[in-house]
Amino acid sequence: MNARQEDEAVFWCGLLTSVLFGKLEKGEEHRRLMELSQQEVVFPGGGKRKPSLSTLKRKLKNYRSGGFNTMGRSPRSDRGKSRSVPADVIATAIAAKKEQPRRSPLMLNLILEQQHGRTVARSTLYRHLKDAGATRLKLGVTQQKVRKRWTCEHTHDMWAGDFEYGPYVLVDGQSVQSYLSAFIDVCSRYIVAARFYVRQNFDVLSDTLIRGFEVHGVPMKIYLDNGKVYHAHALKRACYRLGAGLFHRPIGDPATGGIIERFFETAQSQFEAEVRSGDLLGLDRLNEAFAAWLEVVHHQTANSETGQSPRHRYDERLIAIRQADMEAVAESFHQQEERTVDKTFSDIRLNNRFYKVDPKLRGDRLRVRYDLRGPVEEILIYSLKDEYLGKGLVHQRQEGQDPMPEPRRAAPKFDMLGMLVDKHRQQLADEIGGIDYSVMQRPSRWSFDAFAACLADLLGRQGGLSAFSAEELDAMGKVHARHHNLTRTLLKKAFAQAERPTIPAIVYALQNPKED
Repeated sequence: MNARQEDEAVFWCGLLTSVLFGKLEKGEEHRRLMELSQQEVVFPGGGKRKPSLSTLKRKLKNYRSGGFNTMGRSPRSDRGKSRSVPADVIATAIAAKKEQPRRSPLMLNLILEQQHGRTVARSTLYRHLKDAGATRLKLGVTQQKVRKRWTCEHTHDMWAGDFEYGPYVLVDGQSVQSYLSAFIDVCSRYIVAARFYVRQNFDVLSDTLIRGFEVHGVPMKIYLDNGKVYHAHALKRACYRLGAGLFHRPIGDPATGGIIERFFETAQSQFEAEVRSGDLLGLDRLNEAFAAWLEVVHHQTANSETGQSPRHRYDERLIAIRQADMEAVAESFHQQEERTVDKTFSDIRLNNRFYKVDPKLRGDRLRVRYDLRGPVEEILIYSLKDEYLGKGLVHQRQEGQDPMPEPRRAAPKFDMLGMLVDKHRQQLADEIGGIDYSVMQRPSRWSFDAFAACLADLLGRQGGLSAFSAEELDAMGKVHARHHNLTRTLLKKAFAQAERPTIPAIVYALQNPKED
């Protein structure tokens, strides 16, 4: 007897209990069967109707002659055989399928139509092929994988992450779709990081992952979907820098993401169902309630797969926590782009905001790095050779910017004026082409070099021309040009009469000499 026959036998024995096991006279037995035939009962198949008197008598006779095993419905003599499709048609279909296991129902029906002038319904065809062991699975050509339970031995061996649609929330007076970004520890089913956001992109992913790193350290592996955002260069850079392997779900194989998907189903049926049944929440309130549900309910409830609560299994299977270098994490998740500094405003435009930079960089092509996780108030500036050049701060162009004062510089190491004088003398000598004796008859003028050397000695400075700054040399040149009769004696006399030993005081004494 199969299960269906046993159910039917139990049903009929229960219905006829008073007749089978009661001590009734023959007349009373017939009267009792008549009463039963007038009552509606629920049959094993679920239908409700009155049993016929003939059926009751037959079942009673079967039990008394053959016992319990005769009370079920007898199997059909043509069981397993098609009543609507001829056997030769089915045989042809089975032979064609075994000949080429990958033949589809469409191709099989083309063969049947050619051979027998008829086709067979897809469901009927499959049923007969399955009974004959002629399906792709039975013939060994299926590509369906044989799976095993997916888990890890220890806490933080692997985290799995993904996005999921969340409830609507109010943002600035508007109802906005939220998204849940979550990472789950595969071993314990503990949610190491999860939060609702109003977008699903790379900065959301990085923010969730960084929150997990801050609290739980770095896992050995991270397992993600195969979407474009999960292949971001910054994500790979962060994982590899921290010593975490990055793996992606195979394309076209969603079953391997079942652990995180199962958590999303639980969150929707338990937490989000309550959210949707009440008033709309703001994003902060939604995340506050979600964090409470995680700690009070989800992490304390035994998981159907592990048999332990996520909190208990997390602590039990935890061997060590690999602390994360958060500065390295933040640096890894920085977005990087190239920009040219505006020549007029001395700023960089990034995501429709302007960042003030050093005016010396105007017109330069630079590399900009910035953190995506929040409002970008400052950016890091690098040259195209990765030399750090400082920061750029957000500003409004309308406010303007005063020019930066020229920085004070040390005294020049090269006597540019002296070189020019020497070159000029050489040019004069070349033009004259020889000695001008008429010039030798006139009294020679005291040279600027000698004037400067004398003044340096009087001021106690060493080095001649190099003892003065460019500004001082420029002023001294004008004094020397104006005083054509300047001599060493006059300069020493002016120095002695000057109120202070400075160049302006000495020049004043030259212009206003005192009689001895």
